[in-house]
Amino acid sequence: MKRFALLTLLFTALAAIGSAQQRPLITDDIDITPAGAIEISVGVDFLQNVKFPVSGLKGDLTRVGDIRLRNGFASNVELQVEGVVQNFLAINSETIPPPIPLNITGNSTSDFDDITVSAKVLLFKETRNLPALGIKFGFQLPNTDQARGIGTNQINIFSKVIVQKKFGERAGRSARANVYGNIGLGVMTAPLDSFTQNDVLLYGLAGIFGITDRINIVSEVNGRISTRSGDAPLGTESVGQFRIGTQIRASGLRFDTAAVFGLTRFSPRTGVTFGVTYLSPVFVPIAK
Repeated sequence: MKRFALLTLLFTALAAIGSAQQRPLITDDIDITPAGAIEISVGVDFLQNVKFPVSGLKGDLTRVGDIRLRNGFASNVELQVEGVVQNFLAINSETIPPPIPLNITGNSTSDFDDITVSAKVLLFKETRNLPALGIKFGFQLPNTDQARGIGTNQINIFSKVIVQKKFGERAGRSARANVYGNIGLGVMTAPLDSFTQNDVLLYGLAGIFGITDRINIVSEVNGRISTRSGDAPLGTESVGQFRIGTQIRASGLRFDTAAVFGLTRFSPRTGVTFGVTYLSPVFVPIAK
């Protein structure tokens, strides 16, 4: 019943509001979805050698239904929701005894994902010489069951600044290069330490480069850095990824794929992601 209620809540929210990234990237851009439109992205991730320090599990993770939505609330405001319908972990190794009590049978486990709700605001539009500037802020809901070994079941909050500059933009055509970056702060609850949090530095640098009007090459470096001088509390460690892939527009959709490479000891070793994005028409209320 709890899982059914969570799924109902997620899809109700997805129908009403919409994450801010351009798949397959996870760095936030500053482009605002047109007011009244919804951009829906759905993907599947396959990640190898993923570490879960809170549960002590390591294994290969499959993320099915990585849903990201962007809803244009106003000309400079976007509401966002993201989450994964189901995570499946094939366990390769585990810590004995585990740091927390687990409810796992066999050598695999699965769980719903923690949902992230956020808003993005465009502060200054791009000019000929200056980049666009915006902010994003939001929170992660504690939807997971920590006994399943995948999620931490904690509330985390974050805020970041977004800077973006496009090059080679022409009337009626996409920019030849779209370069943007994020810098911000995340406040993460320490799952095993009472009255403790870890402030982490959030970063991201991404580029989308047009090869043709339909094909883009995309790449990024994205992650978080613990500000603790010693070992970070379990579940708040520094993680990072490098991604490189493509976007292909066809039949009114944007298809994407990317290779994933981990940058820290707590990051996935390698992986691959696939997805598709659809931008709805602008909804205009009918005047009475």
